[in-house]
Amino acid sequence: MEQFSVNTLAKILIVVGGLVLLAGIILLAAGKIPLVGKLPGDISIKAKSFSFYFPIVTCLVVSVVLTIILNLIFRR
Repeated sequence: MEQFSVNTLAKILIVVGGLVLLAGIILLAAGKIPLVGKLPGDISIKAKSFSFYFPIVTCLVVSVVLTIILNLIFRR
């Protein structure tokens, strides 16, 4: 088992912290982007004392967009 140096651990913590920061910014901005979570095909069920919402189409669109972006970034 290889041991991590302090510098390697510091770099990992910086990257993880940056990802958490980016996720927080995306969550803050997501409510202001039009149509996100309100696309046709998203499942929304409302009853008297119960509501269920599953944004399946939004998840698919986000997945496709992220796949394209990551393939462009990490293409070798």
